[in-house]
Amino acid sequence: MSTRDQHTAAQHLLGASMGMRGCESHVDCASNRPGHGLHAMQERLASVAASKWDDVIVSAVDADGFIEVVSPFSSEATRVWHHEPLIGRVAVGEPVALHSVYGVLAVGAERLSVAAA
Repeated sequence: MSTRDQHTAAQHLLGASMGMRGCESHVDCASNRPGHGLHAMQERLASVAASKWDDVIVSAVDADGFIEVVSPFSSEATRVWHHEPLIGRVAVGEPVALHSVYGVLAVGAERLSVAAA
């Protein structure tokens, strides 16, 4: 009879280490983990679950890939992360949309995978 070994608890990592296993830079990254490349199924599911999109305003963009958005209706702030720094592609004060279920940020016609930070 075998016994179950205790597993160590999973660690929740934030910041630069978030989801970066195996990635040296965003330029060469081919990962589909949250905050990296947008998987086709993720994009499709976000498009059919239209009621989960939230219109938000960008309140901060960091060089580490963090973006803070604020709902204009509730003033609730949400912080998300994308592997590629988005300075220059997303501007403070810009209206964007955030899909709260599938982790997709819509910047104009562009869709980006984001991870909750």
